[in-house]
Amino acid sequence: GGAFADESLVLDQPLETTISNGDSILVVVNRLDDGTVVVSFYDFERSTPMLLLLLLFVVVIVAFGGWRGLGALGGLTMSLLIIGAFALPALLAGSNSVVTALVTASVIAFVALFLAHGFNISTAVALISTLAALAVTGVLALLFVWSSNLTGLADESVGYLDVLGASIDPRGLLLAGILIGSLGVLDDVTVTQVSAVLELKSAAPHATTKELYQRGVRIGRDHISSTVNTLFLAYVGASLPLLLLFRQAGQTFGSVATQEIVAVEIVRALVGSIGLVSAVPISTYLAARIVSISDEATATPAIGSDT
Repeated sequence: GGAFADESLVLDQPLETTISNGDSILVVVNRLDDGTVVVSFYDFERSTPMLLLLLLFVVVIVAFGGWRGLGALGGLTMSLLIIGAFALPALLAGSNSVVTALVTASVIAFVALFLAHGFNISTAVALISTLAALAVTGVLALLFVWSSNLTGLADESVGYLDVLGASIDPRGLLLAGILIGSLGVLDDVTVTQVSAVLELKSAAPHATTKELYQRGVRIGRDHISSTVNTLFLAYVGASLPLLLLFRQAGQTFGSVATQEIVAVEIVRALVGSIGLVSAVPISTYLAARIVSISDEATATPAIGSDT
């Protein structure tokens, strides 16, 4: 289209890419000094299938979750806006990466939790628990990123940012990524634990704080065992081509695991998992204590009332 709409052009197709008739593609068109027009393949045009997938996602979430599903979608939208409007500009402007990540994660947790689960005491408890577990994750990430001498330079995108003139601390960016990435699974655990404690209290109104805590933690153990496995498999799946490359090169597991490009993912997974485990007792105890205090306040007669 455009200036070349009426011209017949020859596409320079890369050897590793197969283009079939009917494929929608993006190209780069350049006219050389001698008048020759060079058309190079840039990428496939994927907007239609991705929009269809997005629509399917929205329909499934709303159909299953109802108003809660709409709230979850609202929280997701706000999370993306917060990252795009605040976190990314702040990082590109040279702000402290860890502070930016903590502020971003805290605001996202507040907005997403209350939009998805409503403005009530149980959501407030889940928020406090999430922030506490996030603090544990942050301390561990800081400790082991520094002690492992991880530089943050293993990601080639950092090199591109440097070429483009962005003043970013690679190690701080790595820490920021761990914090923001951990938030998504932390709030899942805390919300589940708080809900479990509330259901336990409803089924056993006379249960004490200790009993609620013990029963809630037993539920949390089952949740954690599956969530940690999910977390590790997600990291392995994302790094599968890299792991295959190392395997093909004949390197041992020990040598592969200590190379930064793999060690980063191991530290990310282990730190995130420990943060997840810490979220269970924190959220369970706070929820058990809150419902017990609420129950005691309801049962206590007001001053001056008849007994």
